[in-house]
Order: sequence, then structure tokens, then C-alpha cells
Amino acid sequence: MSIGTHCFRSARWGVRLLVVCLTVVGWSSLANAQNNNNNNNNNNNGTTNVVNIVGGVSIDASGMVTDVDRDSLGRLCQIRRNALQPIPEGMDQTAGLRKVSLRRLEAEIRRAARANQPFPDAVGLLAGLQQIRYVLVYPETKDIVLVGPAEGWVLDPRGYFVGAKNGRPVLLLDDLLVALRAAVMSPSVLSCSINPTPEGLRRVETLARQFKPGLDPQAAALAIQEHLGPQRITVSGVPDTSHFAQVMVGADYRMKRISMGLEPAPIRGLPSYMEMTKAGSAGMSNMLPRWWLQPEYEPLLRDDEGLAWEIRGASVRCMTENDFCDANGVTRPSGRSDPITQRWADLMTSRYADLAQADPIFAQLQGCMDLAVVSALLVKQRLMFKAGEEFPLLTGAPEILTTANFGAPRQVASMAGLTKKGKKTVIAAGGVQMNPWTMIDKAEKGVQLTEVRGKASGAGHTHWWWD
Repeated sequence: MSIGTHCFRSARWGVRLLVVCLTVVGWSSLANAQNNNNNNNNNNNGTTNVVNIVGGVSIDASGMVTDVDRDSLGRLCQIRRNALQPIPEGMDQTAGLRKVSLRRLEAEIRRAARANQPFPDAVGLLAGLQQIRYVLVYPETKDIVLVGPAEGWVLDPRGYFVGAKNGRPVLLLDDLLVALRAAVMSPSVLSCSINPTPEGLRRVETLARQFKPGLDPQAAALAIQEHLGPQRITVSGVPDTSHFAQVMVGADYRMKRISMGLEPAPIRGLPSYMEMTKAGSAGMSNMLPRWWLQPEYEPLLRDDEGLAWEIRGASVRCMTENDFCDANGVTRPSGRSDPITQRWADLMTSRYADLAQADPIFAQLQGCMDLAVVSALLVKQRLMFKAGEEFPLLTGAPEILTTANFGAPRQVASMAGLTKKGKKTVIAAGGVQMNPWTMIDKAEKGVQLTEVRGKASGAGHTHWWWD
């Protein structure tokens, strides 16, 4: 769930507090993370230890997130770029509706495992799929086919694998495995949050009362960072060491930095919350917002037999409410939002598509939401049972097909900046919450899906993907 936002009184300066931005980019190369036993640096189950550098940050043994210098990120991107395999013929083309067979995909992975070879990049990048629009079940061939727009990919300077033409991140097999296995083994809400400790909040409360007019802004900011101390990161529903979790945390951090004006939005028309807040606004001394991102989809469509499903209107909504912070540093949800907080959340929602185009972490989050919805659909509607296939490698068997293992983000240093905004001290936070299970119950009938399913059949195709 999202985390609380806390406000304390100060003398003259409004103080914006925010954790260091964790920008998760790139993909977890299962072709490398799931190497066979004859490769170097493997552990007993055949999984290569993954370097704990993800998208411009590193995670040390204590789980502390710190920045990685630009040169290090550039070298990492160059290593990935040098290791890239050529895109298979035809897969480099733009496709409105590319099909990926789960049965044939699993067979492709199994062949690589039996030959003691990592599977191709194209498998790890799901043939360039960028979105899932249809989920189609074929009992006659014991198959389930995922269908959506796709194109060939390139590695951008920030480490994302993106479409060569539209620049949108491609979906990752690693994220699909994490979402599907979570849905099968422990169905729940998927979320991340970042919480200041109660002790840190009490220390900042005491410090803020000591602020006087004329204080040095830089010294005050450093004092607040020191008194608040590291903030805790919590992930639920998926392993906190997974790439999926890193994406949720990364989008959360970036949203908070934009909201507090600690970095400019990469698009026009999205001012920071601090810019929207007028000096001297009433009723905000102990109440300030928290924002979180959650999926926003139109009702799913299904055919009469439940063998064809359409995922429609995929988007992301920014939700908000205010927290009350008592004298002991304990936050209590208020269940309501002030107009400025709600206006910023609505603006974030309306500009999300543009934001996702400008900053791939937000598009990658939406891709993870797609995969979470697909996984919940497969499990709740028993689509694997209808197909007559269990897909054991995709849904389990970690000793054969592992997922990437990053350092778990446990804590992050606080970051403060000051601005003249009246008598306010703002500690901002946010979160991500995905509850794909509730969307499955809202499905409506769509008569055209029977025709879609017939046209998308893999009959006559021999590869694990086709256009």
C-alpha cells in the first residue's frame, strides 16, 4: 500500500523531504541469470549471482540504496549492449498483434535447459511484446496464447530494452514468471511502500520546533536528513529481490521526486505539488498527502466459453488521501484528501501516458500491471486447466527456471530541500498497489472474441511466436 505523508510546523521555511530516487531501469537477463551449471560464478541451483546495480543505483549488503555514478552505469550498459544477440528475422518488425504461445515458449526454455544453454534474448524479452491485449485458450492444442503489440528492441542509454521505433519498454519474461508464480502460490495484493521510522519522525518533530526565521536553508536540510534517518522499504506480494519489485519501488520513488519538485517532470504540464501549494494555505499544519499508483482498466471482455479474453483500456491512476501525524510521530489515515492534493493526483493520472513515454520506468510499471492482470486471470478463471496444460516451468520449478535475484531494497537515505511555502514542513511519500483479482470479476461478454480467437490460432505456425 502507499505510505503516509507527514507534516510538521516550522518557522518560516517549508521543508520538502523525500527519499533518494531509485530509478530502476533495464531488464534482468534470464539468459544470464539462469545460466547452466557449467558457467562461472553459479551457485548450487545454477543461478548466476546478479550484480546489485539496477538502473543508476546500487544496493549494499544492508539493503541501503545509493547512487551509482554515471560512468559505472555507462559501462554496465555497454556490457549489456555487447552481449546482445541479433533479433530473429521477422521479430524486428512492428506488429500490431504478435502472438506468443506459452506451451511453445516453455518448450523452448526446456530445450535450452536440456542442452545446458541459456535461452535466447528473444525469449527473455517475450518476442518484443510491449502490452498484453488478448489471452486466448486452445484446449485442442493444450495452449494459451498471449497477444499484443510488439516490435524489435534496442538498449537505450538508461539501460531499458525499448521498442526501436516507439521507445516503449518491452515486457520481460522475468516479470511474467514472478507475477504468475505469485498468483499460483500466494494470490494477494502486490504492493510497495516506503515508511519513515516513528523514531525519525519524532526527532524531526522536535527539530522543526527549533527552526527560527533566518535559518540557513542548506544547514536546515542537512539537519532534517540526519534526524529523520533512513526510511524503510517494504514490498509485499512478490519477492523483494525480484525485478518486478524493483520496478514498483522505482516508479514510486520517481513519482515522489516529481511531486515534491526535487526533479522536474520530463513533460510539460505536470508541475510539482509544491508549486501548486500556495503559501499560507489553511488546514494543512498536520495534514499532507500521500499518493499511490494503481491499475485502471476497463472491464475485461470474454467469450461465452471463457476461452478468449480481452484486456481493455489499460492505464494507471494516481490515488491519494491525507494522513494525520500525531505528536508521537504515528501516522493515522484520514480517509480524505484536500483539493490541492486531489488536483495533483488527477493531473498525474491525466498525464500518465505522456509521462510513461518520457520516462520508461512508468511504462515498465504499467507493463508489470498487465502481467499481474494476466496472471490473476489465468489462475482465477482456471485457464490452464481449460487448456489441459499445467506449464510447470512457468508456474514453478525454480530449480530449472529461476528468476533474477537482485539485492532487496531495505532502506534509503532521506533527502531534504527547502522552499518558502509558509509555516510547513513536508515529508512526502508514495506507493504502488496492484489488486488484479478484483478486475477479473468485472468481465463482460464480447461476441467478437470468438473470431479473434480463430484468427490468432497457431495452426500452420511452427515457432513459439508469430505475427
